[in-house]
Amino acid sequence: MKKQVLFLFFPFLFLFSCDREIENPIPTNSFDFFPLLIGNYWTYEVEERIYFGENDFEDDSFFYRDQIRTVYVNDAGEQVFIVRRDKSENNEIWELEVEYTLVIRENNLIMNLQNQPLIVLVYPIKEGVIWNGNKYRDASLDEFELKIENPSSSGNSTVRVIQEDADDLITFRDIRYDVFEENVGLTERYYEVLTYCSRNDCLGDQLIDSGRVTYMKLIEFGDV
Repeated sequence: MKKQVLFLFFPFLFLFSCDREIENPIPTNSFDFFPLLIGNYWTYEVEERIYFGENDFEDDSFFYRDQIRTVYVNDAGEQVFIVRRDKSENNEIWELEVEYTLVIRENNLIMNLQNQPLIVLVYPIKEGVIWNGNKYRDASLDEFELKIENPSSSGNSTVRVIQEDADDLITFRDIRYDVFEENVGLTERYYEVLTYCSRNDCLGDQLIDSGRVTYMKLIEFGDV
């Protein structure tokens, strides 16, 4: 079954030690902003710009396809969903990019990508709720905030998770957010982390010295 979306983001393959693989996961209906079922897939169009220095950058465009390929139960009794991410230059020929996991713990949806667990969503969905996205990893406090948005064109509820929204206009710019749609999952991911030139001759000119801007937009989802 395929569904088309009218509108609407990092790689190393790591292995998982599975305690007990299961064929049919326990339903997680309360997490309908990220449906977790074997076979569910999401295809994203990705635009990326990487800055290497002043006036030196490289643009790229490609596609990601994330698909839940299996699920197992770990020692803590949690269902761990393994997601395969493939990459394509033309949305036709695909190659494995990375595998990551999704797990629900203490009403937190944790995405573990490149061995960096991040709480991307919390339940129940509530306007203005704030949490530490880095709660399950050795990193400094990073507060995320949830905002409820207008329904999508299909009538589904949507939420925006603001991970960071900061720009001091002198040394750095850090803007990151995810958008989730009810009964669909992640529909947008935006990552913009830049450093500005801080030499005396360019301080305050917002001349980009290094960083990356990546925008993922969902173009198709469904199940196989």
